[in-house]
Amino acid sequence: MSEQTFERWMEAELWRLKGQASAFSGRQAPGETEALFRRAAECAERQGSRPLHLRAVTSLARLWHDQGRGDEARDLLVPIHAWFSDGFDTPDLRDARALLAELRCRKLPCRPPQ
Repeated sequence: MSEQTFERWMEAELWRLKGQASAFSGRQAPGETEALFRRAAECAERQGSRPLHLRAVTSLARLWHDQGRGDEARDLLVPIHAWFSDGFDTPDLRDARALLAELRCRKLPCRPPQ
């Protein structure tokens, strides 16, 4: 429908949601799910939407984390997360920050918060 109406302002999110559905269903190969998340990130970048880019990259990083590719996930997510200087209470930034904390704990010994 987005292609038919030329309404593309949420196109990146649509690709990301398709990737999420793919990941949760388990029907597609991980490479296909990864391609959907990459397409979402590229679309958001092309549109200049940093929030949607962060959301897509966080989804891709989470997929990689689940595949045991934590270093790659962290290397992908850290610079995107660093773009933001405010709005740290938003769900997307909280989600990205939580994933980064999880990725750091896998690499370093972490203590539970006190």
